[in-house]
This record gives sequence, C-alpha cells and structure tokens, in this order.
Amino acid sequence: MTTATRPITLAIMAMGGQGGGVLSDWIVHLAESNGYLAQATSVPGVAQRTGATIYYLELFPEAEAERAGQAPVLALMPSPGDVDIVLAAEFMEAGRALERGLVTPDRSTVIASSHRVYGITEKSALGNGILDPEPIREQLRRHARRFIEFDMEDTARRQGSVISAVLFGALAGSQTLPFPREAFEQAIRDGGIGVAASLRAFDEGFQQAQGAEPHAAPSDASPREAETSPKTGDAELDAILGEIDSRFSEPVRQVVREGVLRLIDYQDLEYAGEYLGLLQERRKHMPAEEEQHMPLLRELARHLALWMSYEDTIRVADMKIRRQRQDRVRSEVKAEPEQIVYTAEFMHPRVEEICDTLPAGLGSWVMRTDSIRRPLAKITQRGRRISPQRLRGFLLLLSVASLRRWRKRTLRYRDEWQRIAAWLAAVDRALAISPDVALEVIKAQGLVKGYGDTHQRGLASFNTVMLAFERFGDEPDAAARLHQLRDAALADEKGETLQRSVGEWKPKVQEAGTSRIAVKQL
Repeated sequence: MTTATRPITLAIMAMGGQGGGVLSDWIVHLAESNGYLAQATSVPGVAQRTGATIYYLELFPEAEAERAGQAPVLALMPSPGDVDIVLAAEFMEAGRALERGLVTPDRSTVIASSHRVYGITEKSALGNGILDPEPIREQLRRHARRFIEFDMEDTARRQGSVISAVLFGALAGSQTLPFPREAFEQAIRDGGIGVAASLRAFDEGFQQAQGAEPHAAPSDASPREAETSPKTGDAELDAILGEIDSRFSEPVRQVVREGVLRLIDYQDLEYAGEYLGLLQERRKHMPAEEEQHMPLLRELARHLALWMSYEDTIRVADMKIRRQRQDRVRSEVKAEPEQIVYTAEFMHPRVEEICDTLPAGLGSWVMRTDSIRRPLAKITQRGRRISPQRLRGFLLLLSVASLRRWRKRTLRYRDEWQRIAAWLAAVDRALAISPDVALEVIKAQGLVKGYGDTHQRGLASFNTVMLAFERFGDEPDAAARLHQLRDAALADEKGETLQRSVGEWKPKVQEAGTSRIAVKQL
C-alpha cells in the first residue's frame, strides 16, 4: 500500500432528531456500493443540545487495499488537521468543529446549515444570551478550504423531510466525494424510508451547494406557526397603521407597528391606541436631534409594548390553546395528519396569580385575608397537568383565556399600570438629565419578564436599579453605573451579583426612603 493513498475522512456534527445516523448510513452504503471500504463510528453528546453527536467516517478504495494485499487501518475518531469534510447540521456545530481543530485551510470542506438551535446557556440567560454567529462565520471562511452554507432546516421543512437529506444533497453538490449524483440518490432509495421527500430535499440541497437557485417543489410539510392577525376590522387597522407611517420614521416605524399588532392581539385596538398615545407623549420630551431621539424612541417603543403585554394567567391560557401552537408541536414531532398528538402542560399558578386574575378589590381582599389565602395556597401548591387537546383541559384553559375582556378590571392590571406609570415618570426625569441616562432607564424594563417566580425576581432587580437611579441619576457617570447594574442583574438568577454591586450605596438609599418607582409587592 503506497503512502500516497489515504482514506477520505468525514465528520458529521448533528443533534438528536436531525438524522445524523441516517446520514452516516447513507454515506456508508454509498461508499460500499461504489467500491470503497467504509468504517463509521459515533460518539454521542451528553444531551441533545449541550453536546451534539459526532459521527466519524473513513472511506478507502477497496481496489487499492487489494493491490497492497492488506486491509487498511482506519481511525475511530477524527484527528485535528486530518478531516476532509465536515458536515454540520446546525451552524454553531460547525464552530465546535473549528474549535476542535477539525477544520484546516489545506484540506477541509465545511458544509453547514446557517440556522440556529439555541444552546442551553443561550436559552437560560436572563438577558440576550444568543451568541453572535458572525465571528464564527468569518473564521470558517478563513480556515476552511471551502465553505458551503445555507438554511438547510428551512429547506427540509418546505420539502417535508429532515435536514440529513439536505446535507446529503449538499455533500453531493460539493463534489468532494468521487461518486456521481445518481449513486447518492440510489443510496436514499435503497434506504426505503421517506424516499420521495428525501429525494426532493436532496435535490434542493444539491442545487444550493452548487450555487444554483432551487426550483419550487411541492411540500407535504406540516404547517408552521403563522403570524396571528389582529381581531379587528380592516378599516380600523389600516387607519392606525397609516397613523404610524405618518408620525414615525424608520427604523422606529417598524418597531411601533410590531408593538401595535402585538397589543391588538394581546387585548384590543383601544389598548394599542393607548400605547401610541404614551409614545407620543414621551416623544415631546426627547431631544430634537434625530441621532439622539431615534434610539430612545425605538427602545421605548419596544420596551413599552413588552411591558403592556405582560404575561398573566389570561395570556398564558390563551397561548396554550392557540391553533398555531398545536400546529407547531405537530410539525416538530413530524406527526402524520391522521395521528393524534397530546401535550401535557404543567400548570402551577401561585395564589398570587389567582388573586391577580380577580377584580382588583376582591383580589386585594383575598391577599390580605389569611383565613382565605392560606387554604387557597395549599390547594394550588401541587399544581396539575392539563392537556389542551382533551375536552376538559381545553375548556378549562378557554374559560381562563376568555377573561381577556375583563383584564382591565383585574388586580394584576392595576398593579402593572402603577409600575408602568412610575417607570414612564422616571423616563421623563431621566430625559431631563441626559439621553444616555434615559436610555439606561428605558432598557432597565428588560429585567421585568416572565411569569410567576421569574417575574417577581426580575421585578425585584428592576426596582433595585431604579433605586440606584433615584440615588445617583444626576451624577456625571450615572449612565455607566446604571449600565453596570443592569448587567449585574442579568449575571445570575438570584440577583447576588446585583446585590454586591449596590452594596456601597444601598444603605444610603434605604436611609433616604423608598424609591418613587418601587411599588409595594403583594
């Protein structure tokens, strides 16, 4: 056997459910059907997203082995600097391959899907924990011999297939393996599972890998979650959207439009009108210079819409029974039309959430009355599992969601609007100090999110930052210090980093009294 002959090495980085094993089997079958010896191994990660499975394959010409009179020795794991082809079923997995040294300029072709499946650390971050893919993309372009990238998840979804078929097509289109296209397609046919859909996905992946525009193809994919249309008359909606176009310029206009549509969906058209009125009122206090007031108005439009659409029991119940959500679940599990899919929703409302849904006076009375509040808390503390696909569970959630028309009379609505009003008053005071301070006060709202205990922790951090604003908001370095405190609030869930950061000034704040923005929590 000559030293010049070496195996073709491939590393597949795939997560659970993406068909990495099927893709590996296709490549093995392809190689063995075309005169190559093939060896495939896999090392699973610790979970579906915290560690993807690495499938490693080596292909060696059988004729060369026979000529040498001995079987080749093939490796079980990829070695840094010795991988010819890297297939990544998600973009950050290509980054993992790069980090492991599997991508080299003299040898490696990288074929990666550009879509993202967010990691555990990205999802669990209190703030925006999503990693920026651009630095990784730039490094892949620099360190790979050839880099092929497109959204393979979207292609698979449109063709009613899985991403492994698209990767297989892109591998064929890259022409990095010494096999004709027909041999790839025959491997899919020989597999015998989902052949028609896999061939459609293969064809589009092949074309995109070669830089061609994919032709339209019929799709039997399950419907995905669609944008919800506001439940209002077209004339009314057109009028309010026209008002936005006339009063706001880009890039603020798009954010305001999204905020209006969100609030119409959340409550009604009148509620969205209140949102626009509050924005217009704050706009009068903003700097005249466009480069200063545009970032302020854009952030205010976003954060005000988010706060006005706070998550209460009514909203949670409404989202659980929406058709779009059921369609998305069916699509994710790839259910056939005739199959029935049940989900189990774990509902654990605290007594506070129950009282928040009651009329303001009654809810306050229940929270003050221990003889009622304590037995109610014992009844609800265990929680329950509800299936929206079953009649009993659906009717229960529907009855809670139908309270939307009475939302403005609830205890939660009263409390949230006290907080919103106090926050907007703080924004006005901050605008009188400087645009930078005002921007930090606006962005502090991002700490208030979620439902139940998550909401309470976020609100506590928000109030702490607002106390800091009351204490040193007019000092020269106020914006930098508020930014530092906001970052500290997002550093950990318990707020320990934030408490250490405010240790120097908190006693002074407590001596001075309660902040105007801190609302007493029930």
